[in-house]
Amino acid sequence: MEKLTIIKVGGKIVEEEATLHQLLDDFAALSGYKVLVHGGGRSATRLATRLGIESRMVNGRRITDAETLNVVTMVYGGLVNKNIVAGLQARGINALGLTGADVNVIRSQKRPVQEVDYGFVGDVKQVNAPLLADLIRKGIVPVMAPLTHDGEGHLLNTNADTIAGETAKALAGLFDVTLVYCFEKRGVLRDENDDESVIPTIRREEFRQLVAEGVIQGGMIPKLENSFQALDAGVAEVIITQASAIDGASGTHIR
Repeated sequence: MEKLTIIKVGGKIVEEEATLHQLLDDFAALSGYKVLVHGGGRSATRLATRLGIESRMVNGRRITDAETLNVVTMVYGGLVNKNIVAGLQARGINALGLTGADVNVIRSQKRPVQEVDYGFVGDVKQVNAPLLADLIRKGIVPVMAPLTHDGEGHLLNTNADTIAGETAKALAGLFDVTLVYCFEKRGVLRDENDDESVIPTIRREEFRQLVAEGVIQGGMIPKLENSFQALDAGVAEVIITQASAIDGASGTHIR
């Protein structure tokens, strides 16, 4: 099976010029088929503030009312996405920027209201894997923004980690997929105050133990749960590392 690497990077990396240039250099240097999934939350918050729109977060997730949806569509699907695409073209990578609505690549449904009404937020229902695979095999590199659609004319704000995970699962039947989640630390740390304490490999039994011991906590728990779900769906390997190490040589390998 042909190798495919899916890289997910947070907004902070792609929103600052120096880190964006470094990321694009590193991404362009990756061999084989590849996909880039990006965030853009800080830029969206900045633009919303400038437009006098209040940004509301619950548990780190954005409440997306109609005005906020307009802002995130402009920022994620426009400014951030097209900057990345242009930067990759300059490096000889034939990139194509996509939201979930483009060529119907990711369809989702509006998250039902439970304790919190997240507004126009989508939970992924379906990824069009054959179409993505066709693009990838033609030498096109998808650059995916964290927006999807419901098939009824509505765009939906969708978590970038989820987009990366669901895309990886959908393509696992067609490629040998490695999924790389980049964030600000060098990997999953045994001691959050010691950047050198990266745990090189985590298997499921160790994960349960590390959670029980309180070593892994907070937002890292869902990240790792998503990683194991991806492995269950046929993804070969998940790596959690920082954006300067997307070649997978360091970081935490989930197996």
